[in-house]
Amino acid sequence: MLSRIAESLFWIGRYVERADGTARILDVNLERLNQLPAPEQRVVSRQLLGIMGSRPDAGQAGESGLNDLLDRLAYDRTSPTSISGALGAARENARRARETVSSALWECLNTTWYGLSQHRKDVVGTYRFCHWVLERTAMAKGLADTTMSHDESWQFMILGRSLERADMTARMLQTPDVLSAGLSWVNMLRCAGAYESFLRTRRAAFGDEHAAEFLLLDRLFPRSIVYALSDAEQALERLDPS
Repeated sequence: MLSRIAESLFWIGRYVERADGTARILDVNLERLNQLPAPEQRVVSRQLLGIMGSRPDAGQAGESGLNDLLDRLAYDRTSPTSISGALGAARENARRARETVSSALWECLNTTWYGLSQHRKDVVGTYRFCHWVLERTAMAKGLADTTMSHDESWQFMILGRSLERADMTARMLQTPDVLSAGLSWVNMLRCAGAYESFLRTRRAAFGDEHAAEFLLLDRLFPRSIVYALSDAEQALERLDPS
């Protein structure tokens, strides 16, 4: 396989998963943010941007309110950190690897790209936008799994997806201002789509330490760091058994 095709496939997996993870984080935090007074909105918005690796410059720190958060994490098409930027980059990489990805996956990413501009950019519109993105990314991942041969091409996509999952969970866990940002452990589990699985698995053993352990070490939940890195390792082994 050409290295440029392998690279494009790897980044399709990463960017689709990045859009999914960012949409989950925004969805969990939007309602709470909208109810905070403006000064607290700015503080929490800066902290959430920091978690996502999009911390504003010192000269712009005072401007980082809710609207800036929505633009940076949802609608900025020039930034690979935002949902729109990640989906645009996934579509561009699929175009470069057009002869390798399935027609169904290409049409899904292409249709998603053209649908990005059809949403209101206020809080309610962003909430609906996040749910739409979760549906579109789930469709893209499902089509990749069911319409592509599970050969080297698919393995590179899985490698990218798995590393992005581990990265997204690690960002939330390692950020020192998580609790001051309002990301309680319940919210962090919800950001990873892990809350219900955690309750079923741990039952009465609920608390900060148990939640952190679940997101780090659970071997059955797909977005735990150990599970995601195990998937990445298996993809590498299949790509190069030696």
